[in-house]
Amino acid sequence: MAAQNNAWLSSLQDAQFQFRYLISKDCTAVGRSPDNDVIIQGPESATVSLHHFEIRRHDVGFRIRDLDSTNGTFLNGERVAEAELGAPAAIRLGAHGPELIFDFVAENTGARLEETQAIPEGVVLPAAAGPYEGLLSNAVAQSRRARAHGFHGQTMTIMRDALNRALHHTGRRFRLVILALGVLLAAVSAAGAWWITQLNHEKQGIDRRIQDVEARLQQAQNPREADPLITQLGTYEEEANKLQRTLLYRFGGHETDFVTNEIRRLMAEFGSETYSVPPEFTERANHYIHQYQDANRTLMERVLDESASQTKLVRRVLVENQLPPDLAYVPLVESALGDDRSAAGAAGLWQFTPATAKAYGLRVDNEVDERKDVLKATRAACQYLRALILDFGAGSSVMLALAAYDLGPGKVKQAILKNVRDPIKQRNFWYLYRTRSLPPETREYVPKVMAAIIIGRNPQHFGF
Repeated sequence: MAAQNNAWLSSLQDAQFQFRYLISKDCTAVGRSPDNDVIIQGPESATVSLHHFEIRRHDVGFRIRDLDSTNGTFLNGERVAEAELGAPAAIRLGAHGPELIFDFVAENTGARLEETQAIPEGVVLPAAAGPYEGLLSNAVAQSRRARAHGFHGQTMTIMRDALNRALHHTGRRFRLVILALGVLLAAVSAAGAWWITQLNHEKQGIDRRIQDVEARLQQAQNPREADPLITQLGTYEEEANKLQRTLLYRFGGHETDFVTNEIRRLMAEFGSETYSVPPEFTERANHYIHQYQDANRTLMERVLDESASQTKLVRRVLVENQLPPDLAYVPLVESALGDDRSAAGAAGLWQFTPATAKAYGLRVDNEVDERKDVLKATRAACQYLRALILDFGAGSSVMLALAAYDLGPGKVKQAILKNVRDPIKQRNFWYLYRTRSLPPETREYVPKVMAAIIIGRNPQHFGF
């Protein structure tokens, strides 16, 4: 049992940013929200939920529990809701997300910990020959490595952690170290603040140019007028993305609005990252979020209710088919979770027409209508969504698939053939949206689905 007194979470050896975290609490939370013990941020965090999983210590070991994360927690390759933790164990946040290693380090082995870099909390500095020798030099070395990888904001975290460790010791030999760390921390803070201010000004300039182009795009009358503006927008987005890899938004305090950030995060999970989201799209998403908070609140509460086995079933089937589980909110928009028949003859949770239902294996006749069977209809919907995503396999294919689910794949293809001249750059949802190549109903349908997904991922943020 002595080994279990030292339990660790650490990055893989080949990870871009190395860290090692000592699990010293009874409950250790992991996710991308700042209130976690281990905060997962950066380019690999797209599949990480705000509160993804926790590790709890008990009398005979440790247990891991998924915190209803969007993309699941995988222990040694298997998705788990809760399980006992043995060592070593591989923990992945999402099927294709970042991977952490859980392991024990025996006490009194005399082994040196590998050199580590910092994460916002729980940093373990590398041991030196004596208990605290090399504290300052190790902190400086870590800071340089972090800056070399573009993690400028970690410097103050490293220095602050080293200073806190030194302050726990009052021996005369450490007073010089404490003083040096204090001076270095102040200098780094000042330099870091100046650097972030400069980068922030540059980013604000790019954002203003993007906003100007987006405003002009809203006034464009046809794709021919929009094309040069979209090309210009792409250039600005490349500049912003390059800057974004250097600038730590959270550290500098320059996040954009919550809904736009969530749309960006969803696009990253869908495999089609974007920097600029059309303001009109964000405005429509906000419009439907407000509807779900007000007039349609009862419906949204029904979806979010943990006892709603129907929604859980839909999410499970989507995951089994390797589709984004957040697509479970499509039925909310399609049918309001009912099975009424539409004027066009569509019926069931997924609002299949008889022809589409039969094409994907559902029985629809005078005796049986399997469109109203939640499990069978969801399996058929997964086949249909997979086919649509594969069919529109360039650019923002999931978004195009959502448009095609509402409009029909044939009409989406007609819009592409009619309006797209550059099949590489322009065959994506955002181009069709900005050029108004999709009918108004579909231009409303997709942000409405996104609004439901965003609330479903962040219910507390929206008062549910």
